[in-house]
Order: sequence, then structure tokens, then C-alpha cells
Amino acid sequence: MSSKLLGRRQVTMGATMGVATLATPLLVRAQEQPIKVGTIFPLSGPAGPNGQACTHAVQVAAEMINAKGGVLGRKIVLVSKDDESTPAVGVTRANEMANEKVAVVIEGWNSPVTLAMQPVLARADILDITAVSKADPILAGQANPFAVRINSSNGQDGSVIADILANRLNAKRIGFLSQNDAYGNGAQSVIEAELTKLGKPWEKVVTEQFPFKQTDFRVSLANVKQAKPDAVVAINSAESSGMPALIQQYRQAGIEGTLVGAVGTILPTVFRIAGEAMTGVVSADIYFPDLPPFDGIKENIEFVAAYKKAHNELPDKGAALGAAALEVWASAANTTKSLDRKTVAAAIRGKTVPGTILGNLTFAANGQAQHKDTVFKVVDGKTAKLEVLK
Repeated sequence: MSSKLLGRRQVTMGATMGVATLATPLLVRAQEQPIKVGTIFPLSGPAGPNGQACTHAVQVAAEMINAKGGVLGRKIVLVSKDDESTPAVGVTRANEMANEKVAVVIEGWNSPVTLAMQPVLARADILDITAVSKADPILAGQANPFAVRINSSNGQDGSVIADILANRLNAKRIGFLSQNDAYGNGAQSVIEAELTKLGKPWEKVVTEQFPFKQTDFRVSLANVKQAKPDAVVAINSAESSGMPALIQQYRQAGIEGTLVGAVGTILPTVFRIAGEAMTGVVSADIYFPDLPPFDGIKENIEFVAAYKKAHNELPDKGAALGAAALEVWASAANTTKSLDRKTVAAAIRGKTVPGTILGNLTFAANGQAQHKDTVFKVVDGKTAKLEVLK
């Protein structure tokens, strides 16, 4: 009896040792395998060029991070998807990322797409970092309690545009050309609220709304002209199609009121298409690749050089946000020595992440990055020359 029991013990121990011996190489191989990082941006359609720039920038950032040892000693590989600026497609892409078993998804040019994808990625326990989409509900915590956003929000932007209108332009009769979705409606609502807070007299003389994919604004602009506004706020995230078309048609309509672009919408793609019509536009943004303070940040200098070498042009703000999103995630993962969604998010939300393209980037407790805006006026649309307004 004792002998049989001993024999059983010997067999059991031998089997266990065999499993351990087999498991060790598997564990080593798993630790050596690359980490999948997902990107979901519009790669086609009205915002296709902008989403492509974001995706290219994440790839450049991944190569830079890999050259410095990667994340947890493993290389990063990208899995990139096209959301087509369509919420239903975004949901499909988010499910595909879950099947790919990515560690994190960097996403978001259009707020409605981001909002549609959030619950899918949350259910899959994938950390979701929004690079660009601005709608305030993205960080409300309902669909994604561990949300992180790199770009400024509608809430942050509203006070900047209100200050431009009331204090810099002294505009009293104000019009709005607003994208009719979570981004555009939210942005206009916040700007109106901030104008009221400033306590200066103003009135909304006209509001014209349009879908994201619209490129013909002539009827809306006729209504705007008739209202005789002092200033008109253009809220349009189709910076490769709708926004430059709107600006060109605004000039053609002969509207005298100053055209104010929503924060972050006056990108190089707008200049390339709208050209001279850009002259006189006033706006603000949070990143310029070759202006202070970014031209003095080592990480940004390296990123700009690498991006320019790969794509023969300077990165725009959207590109920088995509790259910064990867930097922030990689830094938090390396700091915590974890890929766990909750653990990594806790190292970002309410913390300061050092050494990014954007400098030492501080996040509010809800995951919103904090930024300082630069207000500018376009003095020459042909050459994209800007005057920084103090």
C-alpha cells in the first residue's frame, strides 16, 4: 500500500515537473512576443488624410519606442483599422481589435465614432485612449470608466473661443456654422455658455448646422450673410474636405464678419486646399511642431525629425496627438510593469506623464490632458503664415 502511494506520488511529481518544463519555454516565448497596439482612425472619406497622419505618427512613435527597448522589453506592432468616420463601422473595428487581443487601442477623430466604440472596448477589457475626438461625454465615465484623452475637450476649448469673440474681437453679433453631431453641438453649447459667463452683451444672430460629410455650404452662408454677424464660429472636423470648402465659400459669399475656427481645426490640410481664403481667419491650437515651447522639447524635436524623414512633411497637431497617446501608454505600462487596463489607466489619470512630445503631460482625474492654447491669426493663407496673438 505504502509502495503504491509512494509510486503515485512519484508519478504525480514527475508529471508536474514535466508540465513546468514544458510551460517554461512557452512563458519565455510569450514574453518575447511583440505587444499588439490597435489604432482606429478614418483612413478613407472626408477625414481620411487626417486619420492617415495620425496612424503614420503612431507608427513613427512605435519605432522610436522599440529602438529604446520597447514596452516591458517587448517590441510594439501596430494593428490599424479604418473606421470610415462611421459609428457602425467603428463598432465593427472595435470588435475586431478584441479578436486581435490588442493591449490598447488609440482611436478617435470623430466624436460619434469614439462614443460608439467605447462600450465595446470596455467590455473587452481593452484600454481605450482617445487621441483627437473632443466631445465632453467621452470622459463622462459611463461607457468607459478608465477613459483617457490626449486632445483638448469641448469644455476646455469653449472658454478659449469665447475669449476670442468677446475680448479680442469685441464681437456682439455672433453666428455659428456647426457640425450637427456630438462634437459640433457640444462645442457650440459650451461656447455660448462661456460667452454668457463673461458678462458682456452679445446675441446669437444665426446658427446653420450641417452633417460631417457636407462640402456645399452656399445656402447656409447666404443665411449667415443676411444676419450681418460681427464674427462667425466655424465648427467643422472634416479638415480635409468640409472645413476648407466652408472657408473658401465664406470668402466667395463676401461675408464681412471675422471667421473664427474652432480650436484645433485649422490644420495644414485646410491650408493646402483653402489657400489664400485662409487669410484673416482667427483660431487657437495646443500644438505647433516648430513653435515654442515645442521647438525646445527634446522628445518633440526627435519625433518631428523622424516623422519628416518618413513622410517628407512636418507632423500636424492630430499626428502629434496620436504619437503622444502611444508615448503616454508606453510610459505608464513600463512604470507599472503591467499591461492591465485598470493598472495602466491609474498611472495616467490624475498623474503627470513625463517626457512626451507635448512635454510633461498632466492629466485630470477623469483622464483629460491639460493644455495651454496659443491664439493666432492667419496673416497669409498662401504661405500659412501665422501671427500669434498675445
